[in-house]
Amino acid sequence: MNYYKPYLILLALLFLFSACHHSASDSKDEIITNPESMDEHVEDNIKQLLTTAGQNNGKLDDSLQISLFPVVNYYYQQNEASPVWSHSEQWNKITDSFLLFLKDAAYNGLYKSDYNYDKLLSLYETLQTDSVKRSHAVVWAMSELLFTSAFMHVIQDIKQGRLLPDSVKMMNEEKYYKDFFAASLDKFKNGQPFNNIIDSMQPAIIDYRLLKQGIKKFVDSMDTKSYTYLNYPARDSAGFVKKLQKRLGESGINTEGHLDSTALKSAIKKYQEKKGIKADGKLSAGLVKLLNLTDKEKFNRIAIALDRYKLLPKNMPKQYIWVNLPAYYLKVVDADTTAFESKIICGKPSTPTPFITSAISDIVIYPTWTIPASIIKKDIIPGMKRNPGYLAHKGFHLVNNKGETVSPSVLNWSKYTNGIPFKVMQGSGDDNALGVIKFNFSNPYSVYLHDTNQRYLFKNSMRSLSHGCVRVQEWQKLAFYLVRNDSMLAKQPELLNYNSDSVMQWISLKEKHRIDVKNKFPLFIRYFGCELVNGKIKFYDDIYNEDKAMREKYFAGK
Repeated sequence: MNYYKPYLILLALLFLFSACHHSASDSKDEIITNPESMDEHVEDNIKQLLTTAGQNNGKLDDSLQISLFPVVNYYYQQNEASPVWSHSEQWNKITDSFLLFLKDAAYNGLYKSDYNYDKLLSLYETLQTDSVKRSHAVVWAMSELLFTSAFMHVIQDIKQGRLLPDSVKMMNEEKYYKDFFAASLDKFKNGQPFNNIIDSMQPAIIDYRLLKQGIKKFVDSMDTKSYTYLNYPARDSAGFVKKLQKRLGESGINTEGHLDSTALKSAIKKYQEKKGIKADGKLSAGLVKLLNLTDKEKFNRIAIALDRYKLLPKNMPKQYIWVNLPAYYLKVVDADTTAFESKIICGKPSTPTPFITSAISDIVIYPTWTIPASIIKKDIIPGMKRNPGYLAHKGFHLVNNKGETVSPSVLNWSKYTNGIPFKVMQGSGDDNALGVIKFNFSNPYSVYLHDTNQRYLFKNSMRSLSHGCVRVQEWQKLAFYLVRNDSMLAKQPELLNYNSDSVMQWISLKEKHRIDVKNKFPLFIRYFGCELVNGKIKFYDDIYNEDKAMREKYFAGK
């Protein structure tokens, strides 16, 4: 057994992170002259280093942290600290393979810096070429821990993503130590290709696989230059203008010297012309978003999108409705094939559509609309205070707890702020805000899918316009698909009290009907800022700043 002296750990760290040179006499007690005995000494050193790190929350010193220390410690306890990445002062083949993966980690939406790639590569090259350093067991032991730490960190990020708090990550659940972490490294050690190992860990959903297909082309051609990030709106307007000038200059627009408002408008206009957008010279939130959407920022959004897929259920249903809010579309998926797609209108940034996992439970033809409490507070009460005829103008009426219509004049509207003791409702018909049809699903937000009486809004490119519900342009296709699905799955179709023909008839006659969906149809309302479209990654406007929030929380400085 070798017993550590403090200078030996320091020596190893110097080997790892500096260009200092030491003669053999500096650490003669740790020099191993016989390569065949190296592994035995490496094992002893691994045990000692793990003991040191265990007493310091996984740290070997102030600058060196073993990621996923509990997992790494477990692994070496199970295999009696036997080295994995080297043997008799030679790197094993898996080390080369893993370094190649880390070099191109971006192809998997990963940041190689998260796994100490530069340090690992430097260590690899040093121990491969420097015969003096190669003879020190402590250096090989540290390399073992760093490579294993990186491996465990990678597979956790591949499997679970990075958008979860540390408290719920796999590294904190011992049930994963043996069957996931240790088993994966053993597979790799025993010859299974690393790409095969991680492929089995990733989501099977087709949209994830397609997005990954587009990453290599994007990464290989991306602009890796760093640009000034603009926070807008800004409290310090003068400071913002200076940053804006700098950012425009970084894009090749001449902004030298002091720019007055006319010169700044001209510079903005030149940038807009360069980007092929409307050149009005105006500063806006949209312009700032475009300036901030550099290739590095786009890569952050790709990484976020990939990780959002990892938060979906492992086994997605065969059929489901998929709503991607920033893309403004809904699609019905059947066995990885899109049955049909529809434009949607979703919630405004001030009243965003929530992210939901649910299932369509029933369909209402020619529905009435019960106004949500949030709209009563924000719109109805202020509207009635301004104009006593507001409800009548909108086609709304008050209903008491007995279902009876009451006159708005019974209320002293001036004394209400947050709510009123009546329901506000809109009768069914072509003027109803929900349109011809409503699709209900269980959720705590009182939102649903529905038609609209403002169908002209589907022509807009920016369609975050509602109070939170999702308006569906192709509502007829969706209704008929759900009804046909029930008919196809029904064991006794003749017992169904509806079919596509009856639904068409009810709509044509403007009859109000409620249809129970026998086979509740899964629904996922999600937020994905990019996806592969026609072989190229398409980026959507971050309408709710959800990607920005994730970047600032989990990918700051990436």
